[in-house]
Amino acid sequence: MSNLGHLRPPVSAHDPVPFERGSTHPMATQTLTLAHSPDPDDAFMWWPLFEGLVKDPGFAFEQIAADIETLNRRSAGDASQLLDITAMSCANAPLVRDRYLVTACGASVGDGYGPKLVASAPVTVDALRERHSVIAVPGLRTTACMALTIMIGKGRFEAVERDFETIEACVASGEVDAGVVIHEGQLTFERNGLVLVEDLGRWWRERTELPLPLGVNAVRRDLDERLGTGSLARVLALLDRSVHYAIEHRDESLTRALAFARGLDRPTADRFVHLYVNRWTLDMGERGRAAVARLVSDAVAAGLLPAGATVDFAPLHSESHA
Repeated sequence: MSNLGHLRPPVSAHDPVPFERGSTHPMATQTLTLAHSPDPDDAFMWWPLFEGLVKDPGFAFEQIAADIETLNRRSAGDASQLLDITAMSCANAPLVRDRYLVTACGASVGDGYGPKLVASAPVTVDALRERHSVIAVPGLRTTACMALTIMIGKGRFEAVERDFETIEACVASGEVDAGVVIHEGQLTFERNGLVLVEDLGRWWRERTELPLPLGVNAVRRDLDERLGTGSLARVLALLDRSVHYAIEHRDESLTRALAFARGLDRPTADRFVHLYVNRWTLDMGERGRAAVARLVSDAVAAGLLPAGATVDFAPLHSESHA
């Protein structure tokens, strides 16, 4: 059973978020884009918003599902195409700091586990480094790629981008020397004949004594400017309530999440959700923020991020009403 700490009182599906302070009139409904990666843990968290079970009369949500590297690149791309709320890799967050704030809830954190570096036959990290190996990664902006590069060393291997769903096949065919698997690949690589070289989350924990922040949820900085004062606070409250509602209604949430399970059976999907929807998802807290800061500082030291890189967090719900 997940260690979720102390949940607040159960969320009512019809418990409204207060309107902007001082306002007695509801605003016209604004439709916000909310993007997540197409995997069970993200779908688990946000379905209450899409189904209107957690709601605010001022907002509706448009669901967009895309792989994490696509979302990373979109967050840094054309300003007219920015998503209002989006999943992104923690490694990407410092690169779009001028556009997005990271929310306290909605993160995918590996506490002693994470993306897996796999190969078709036993091999060590040192051997991969010495051979200047070709390693498939699910995106150059992903945390998986950042952690791998910190571990092996910048310039000590060749990273090639591949769709996350094809990495196991690329490794098995010999197209690449090794690959980093994410999402359900963390659970299925062995049944597909691959072997573990290193668990990046385990390596990170041994190196830092901290969890590895993989994916984060982020909101546009300009919500108040575009939608009116108090909009950011209301959206943050909705996101928080959606995660709580999903966890408090776990069986139904898992059923909804199976639509993004890519053929996983319910027990395996449940295992995956258990790994990445947990106390860190409810609130990263001080330790989670420390893990983000450490990842960023190590990336700067490794030459992967510019000096002075940092991540800005959205105010906590209690702070937003202060």
